Amino acid sequence: MPAPEAPDRDGAAHQADGVAAWQDEQELFPAGRWREGADMEIKPQAAVIPKETGHLEQGKYGPVFPKTPACYGFTIVARVKPGRAEAIREHGKNLAEALERDPYLLAPLKLHYLRWVLFDDDTRFMYQGIFDTDFDKYTEDAVALFSKAGVSTAFENLEGFPEDWKTNPEAFVRFVREHHCPSFIEYGEYPFVTADEIKKALRIKSALSEMLDQLQ
Repeated sequence: MPAPEAPDRDGAAHQADGVAAWQDEQELFPAGRWREGADMEIKPQAAVIPKETGHLEQGKYGPVFPKTPACYGFTIVARVKPGRAEAIREHGKNLAEALERDPYLLAPLKLHYLRWVLFDDDTRFMYQGIFDTDFDKYTEDAVALFSKAGVSTAFENLEGFPEDWKTNPEAFVRFVREHHCPSFIEYGEYPFVTADEIKKALRIKSALSEMLDQLQ
């Protein structure tokens, strides 16, 4: 009589991974959000943003800008203090190095992307961000994050930026709002999807791919 086979622990582990991945898929793509029945479909969308903001809900610091297919975001344009462009570039370098040491440094901001641009012969600075929290919460979270970490901000090199920003978040928010250049149209190839949902989908894809490789 042949001896009983030892349990395939690796196979069981990968099966468990597959079950966990399926459970994550159910959480990430609940029925009715992006699919009907078993067919998932993500349709690109665009949103036109009116120039006037009087119809918008008023928040703590002004109109509450709605979430668009490209999530939340802002574009800040301000004049650089004379001779401070290189200091802004150095801030960018320092931020990149800080993220190498701690890739999750900016996690509280729920960011998708950041883009810093110096233009007009380094006399103006543009800060573009796409994120998953609303406009004012992002700014308040940024003040709290940088203050707690003892980190300065590149904005200190911009004309009109409040020197007491670490203890006066309201002044920081006012500066951001005053220098924000609103979009008039925004487009999303995968509309309204958060960064956390994207990362979870990638983890699911990796887990399922590994499970399928083990079955071959």
